[in-house]
Amino acid sequence: MTAAPASGTREQPTRPPIKNRKYNRREALAGLAFISPWLLGFLIFTLGAMIYSLYISFSYYNLATNTAVPAGFANYELLFEDPKVMLALGNTLFYAVLAVPLELIVALSLALLLNSVRFGSGFFRTVFYLPKMTPAVATASVFLLLLNGNQGAINKGLALFGIQGPQWLLDPDWIKPSIVLMTLWAVSGTMVIFLAALKNVPRELYEVAELDGAGKVRQFFSITAPMISGALFFNFIVLTIAALQVFDQAYLLFYRDTAMAAPDASLFYGVYLFQQAFRQFNFGFASAMAWLIFVIIMVISVIQVRLGNRFVYYESER
Repeated sequence: MTAAPASGTREQPTRPPIKNRKYNRREALAGLAFISPWLLGFLIFTLGAMIYSLYISFSYYNLATNTAVPAGFANYELLFEDPKVMLALGNTLFYAVLAVPLELIVALSLALLLNSVRFGSGFFRTVFYLPKMTPAVATASVFLLLLNGNQGAINKGLALFGIQGPQWLLDPDWIKPSIVLMTLWAVSGTMVIFLAALKNVPRELYEVAELDGAGKVRQFFSITAPMISGALFFNFIVLTIAALQVFDQAYLLFYRDTAMAAPDASLFYGVYLFQQAFRQFNFGFASAMAWLIFVIIMVISVIQVRLGNRFVYYESER
């Protein structure tokens, strides 16, 4: 018989064989080799650029001579003195509050619709995803025609029901909703994530619920929503980050033609940052703007994670 270990002593964990350790090391090196292009790109073009932008945010940077004169916190102080910074930030936050819930609702509705299709599902998935593949410039050109207050197709459609459509691109109250409409056009990327999550919901749960007499609405809130809460949480965070960095839609609709003055309601944070960097060549101030929105996004994301984890269902918790 084997003697029991003496009380108070620990059994030493057995080390893996040398052959296995060598294999694991080779496997790790192979993995690093495969992701090395991404690592180099991240270190040079993302992390390196971020560090350099932080450096020039404390300086007056001259692009022509590639020199940076120390400015201390002057650029950051100017962030709170420039009224357009607060205007652009307010417009961006308002857009995010309006766009993110609508994107989630539309994407989830489309995913539920596609998930219920039994025949020709591949065709309909392709059709619904095609808008995501449309170039942003082409999409903006189409929406400039659709949202025309006088001859646009949307207002003509509303007129058939006796509704007078607004001046989408001229009325300050309708400018941000018009950009939201353009954003919803390309919501199919979020839809695909929801569709994948719906496919993973066990069919047996719905069968049991039907036997208990639960209707479709009760099944959605008691089964579907909890089971796809991880996808909901992920999309909520990603869409919020994207909304706070919105640029393409506003720029292409209102700032592509530099000869025309754009309304203040269309000035988003990303657009004003672009103007400061590549039109005014005020790279120090633009870098300070970039770091301000970075901190805001980080704070909002941390709050979302802290609050969202309370409502997310994980299979490992069963």
